[in-house]
Amino acid sequence: MDEKEYVELRGTVEQIVFSNEENGYAVLRLLSQEGAEITATGTFPGIGLGEELTMVGFWVVHPSYGEQFSAERFERRLPTTVRGIADYLASGLIRGIGPRLGARIAEKFGEDTFEVMANEPERLTEIKGITARRAKEIGRQFVEQSSMRELMDFLSVHNLPIELTALLYKRFHDSAIEMMCDNPYLLCDPYYDVDFRLADGLAMELGLSLLSDDRTDAGIVYTLTFNLGNGHTFIPLDKLTAATIRLLSEDDVEFDEDRILAGILRLADKGILVREEIAGRDAVYLRDMHDAEAYLAHMLNDMSERNYEYNFDVDDLLHGLFDNSEFPYSEKQKQAIAAAARNGLVILTGGPGTGKTTTVSGILRVFEALSLNTLLAAPTGRAAKRLSDLTGMEAKTIHRLLEAGFAPGGRTVYARSVTNPLECDAVILDEVSMVDIRLMQALIEALPHGARLVLVGDADQLPPVGPGNFLRDLITSQRVPTIQLTEIFRQAQKSDIVMNAHAVNEGHMPTPSGADGDFFFMKRGDAASVIETVAQLCSQRLPAHYGFSPSQIQVLSPARRQGSGTAALNRRLQEALNPPSENRREKRFGDIIFREGDRVMQVRNNYDIVWEREGGDETGTGVFNGDVGELERIYPQQECLIVRFDDRLATYTFDMLNELELAYAVTVHKSQGSEFDAVVFALSDGLPRRLLTRNILYTGITRAKQLLVIVGSTETVSHMVANNQKGRRYSALKARLRGERAADAPEIALL
Repeated sequence: MDEKEYVELRGTVEQIVFSNEENGYAVLRLLSQEGAEITATGTFPGIGLGEELTMVGFWVVHPSYGEQFSAERFERRLPTTVRGIADYLASGLIRGIGPRLGARIAEKFGEDTFEVMANEPERLTEIKGITARRAKEIGRQFVEQSSMRELMDFLSVHNLPIELTALLYKRFHDSAIEMMCDNPYLLCDPYYDVDFRLADGLAMELGLSLLSDDRTDAGIVYTLTFNLGNGHTFIPLDKLTAATIRLLSEDDVEFDEDRILAGILRLADKGILVREEIAGRDAVYLRDMHDAEAYLAHMLNDMSERNYEYNFDVDDLLHGLFDNSEFPYSEKQKQAIAAAARNGLVILTGGPGTGKTTTVSGILRVFEALSLNTLLAAPTGRAAKRLSDLTGMEAKTIHRLLEAGFAPGGRTVYARSVTNPLECDAVILDEVSMVDIRLMQALIEALPHGARLVLVGDADQLPPVGPGNFLRDLITSQRVPTIQLTEIFRQAQKSDIVMNAHAVNEGHMPTPSGADGDFFFMKRGDAASVIETVAQLCSQRLPAHYGFSPSQIQVLSPARRQGSGTAALNRRLQEALNPPSENRREKRFGDIIFREGDRVMQVRNNYDIVWEREGGDETGTGVFNGDVGELERIYPQQECLIVRFDDRLATYTFDMLNELELAYAVTVHKSQGSEFDAVVFALSDGLPRRLLTRNILYTGITRAKQLLVIVGSTETVSHMVANNQKGRRYSALKARLRGERAADAPEIALL
C-alpha cells in the first residue's frame, strides 16, 4: 500500500451529507479557501453549517464519488459572518432554532450573536416569539455546545479519540478538561477504554510527574487488564511488579518494587484489586476476575454434588431408551446419558468421530422423557447453527440466550440473570472449550435453582480467547462428573481427516490419503507459493475436481500478518474469487477493499446492529463475533451496506466497517465452533513460532467435514506436531474447585 501523504486543508462547512450522532462520523461538503468544493470524511462530532475547519489528513479516491479528503485531525472555529452564523444556527445543533429564527437572530445581533447567547441570553427576548424561558434554554444549550466544542478541541489537539467527547461530558460536564489535566489516567477506566500509552502521552504533554501515584496505579491496572487477553485471570505478585516496572520506566525515570507494591496496596484498599495466596502463588487479581473465579468454584462444586431422585426406576427408562434407539450406544455413551439423568452437572468430552453428537441426542431424549424444558447453546453463531442442524432443536448463542446488551461505556450486560433467570430445567452447552470465565459466570448466574447443566466440548481444542481455561480446569480438577469418549466409531474410521486428527493429537505426523481419500498434503515452502496454490485450489481445482463451490471452502491459517497469514490470503483470494467488476460496487476502508459479493466476518459483538429477516417478516438487533456472511449490497449515497448472515440482512453504516473483515481466510482461532465442507490449511515457512503448536494443527484439521488440504512445508507441520506446548495460563479455578490454597504451581511465562 502506498504511504499516505498528509496535508493541511482549510474550508467552511456548506453541507452535512451524512452524520452519525452516536460516534460523530460525518461526510461534509466544504468550500475551501481557494473556492473549490471539497468532500471530506472523518469524525466531526456536533459539526454545524458555517463552521471553519482546519483539517489534517490525506486524499483518497472513492470508486463512485471520486476524490475525497479523509480527515484524521481537525480544529474548528465558529463562523464570524452574519450568513455563516445564520447557517450554523439553522443546522439543528440547538433545539428550537430553525432556518427562519436562526436568520432573524443572526440579523439582529450580527457578529455579537454568540457572545449574546453565551453571556446575555435574556437579550434574545428582543426577538418576537422568544420567551424568557426559551431564551434561557437556548443560552444553556449554546453553553453546553461550547463546552463540548472545547472538549473536542482538547482531545483533537492531544491526539485522543474524539469519540470520547460525549462520554466525558456526560460524566464530568464542564469539568472534563480539568479532570483530565489533573489525572489523565482516568481515561484508562474501562468506561472510556483508552490505551494506557495514550493517557501516558497526555500526562507527558501536560508536564505531570512520571512518578505520580496516579500513573503507578494506572500502570498496574493496565498490566493486569492487558494480560486478560493472554488468558491469565491473575498475575503473580513478582511478575506483576516486574512487568509494571518495565512499562513505567523511562530513560530518566526508574521505578522500584516498593513503589509498585505501594500502588497494589492502594488499589486493593479501593476494592479495585484483590491479593490472595492461591494455587501456590501470591496472586493479584482485578476484582471482577477474582469474583468470577470464586463464584464459579462455589457454584460448580454445588452443582456437581447435586443428585436427582425420581419416584420411578430411572434405570428402566434408560434401558428402554437404549433398547429402542436406532443407534447402538457404546458403554461410555450410556454412562454419559445416565450421568446427565442423575446429576446436576456433567462434562461430555471427546475428539472427532467419538459420538458426542449422538450422545447429546440421547441426553435430549432422556430429558424429554423426564419432561424437562431444555435449552441448547453454543459460544458462536456458527456453532449454534451446527448444533441446531444436528439435533433438530433451536440452539442459540450464549449472548442471545442471556439477552445480552450494552451498558454505557460498552460494558456487556445481560437481561437474564439471578433476578431474571432463564425459563428452563436444563441447559446443554456445546463447544465449551471456547468459553471464558466471565461468560460462564453470566450463564451460571442465569440458571434457575436446580437446573442441570451439560457441558460438551473437546478439551484438546484451543483455549478461549478470553481469560481462564474453563473446560480444562474443570476436567483436571476431577471434581465434576466427566465422561471422555475415546472410541472412534466405524463410520468415522473411514475418514482420514478424523484418523489424522487423532494421530496429530497423539504426537504422530498425519498421513496423506490416496487418490480417493479426504486428506491431502501439497508441499510448498515460501509464503508466495503457498498463497498462490491456495488461490488456485479455491478458484479452480477443488470446484472442478470435487464439485465444491467457493462458498463451501474455508481457508485457515494460524496467523494474521506474517507468512501465509489471513491478511495476504484474503487479498489474493478476493482477487481470484471476487475480482473488480463494473457490476460490483466497492468501498475502501483503511487497507481493505470491501466489494459486493465478498465473504465477510463480524469481529466483535455488536448488540445494536439492526437486521431484518429475508421477506421482512421479522426484525431484530445484534450480530456477534465470528458470524460470517456475504456483502450483498453497497449504497454509496446512503453511506451504508447490507450483509447477509444466512437469512438475516444486517445494515452497516460506513463508520462501522472496522467491525468487518474479509473472511475468505480466517485464523484457526476464529474458526473454532465451525465446520466446513472443505478446508484448505495454509502453513508456509515464516509463520510465528508461538502459533505453530499441536493444538492449533489439531483444531484446524477438525474443522473439515469432507475434505482437508494442507498447503505448506513438511518442516512446519512436523514442528507443530512435536510442539505440544499449550499456552499455560495463570488460573486458580482448578485449585479453588479442589479446595487447594497453596499447592505447587508450574512456572508460566508472562506475555
